[in-house]
Amino acid sequence: IEFYLPLTLHSLTSGEIFQEVRLVCVDVPSETEATVGGVMKLTCIYCMKREEISAKTKVDWFYNGSASDYRRMLIYQYDHEPQEPEDAEMYWKGRLTWNGSKDLQDISISIVNVSANDSGTYECEVSRFFEFDSFKHTTNKKITIELRVKMQVMLCSVLFLLLFKPTYWKAGSCFQGFI
Repeated sequence: IEFYLPLTLHSLTSGEIFQEVRLVCVDVPSETEATVGGVMKLTCIYCMKREEISAKTKVDWFYNGSASDYRRMLIYQYDHEPQEPEDAEMYWKGRLTWNGSKDLQDISISIVNVSANDSGTYECEVSRFFEFDSFKHTTNKKITIELRVKMQVMLCSVLFLLLFKPTYWKAGSCFQGFI
């Protein structure tokens, strides 16, 4: 997540005061609970220390299933542009959207129409490739998200009033909640 932070500078020679506003990147953890039928943002932040240095960024998103059903699969990528992998399972096609920032410090994705089967472990693997004249450097970061999907339920008490016909009933009050 990015914030604008005011920065005040004092000139040592003239005594003048300058104020500048800089963009600051803040690394925040992802939410870990989703609701069936909703949209869930899987947050992955990888702040770059210096904005004047450019880097090529590659991101791979994996779904590893649950502890009882481990199966590592590539579900989304960023390599020059956001994209679904060609060999992604049909289950994921059209359900994942890029939710990252233009400067590629926020490299999050969202799951659309969350299902109970989306519970499990997700991994965001980021590689940054830096080039300085003749020196090349690569940095990597892996973020793991344990997602739990809740079902939204509506419980209603039903009062049956038998008035000459056994099929007559009247609905009572309802309670909406999560399990």
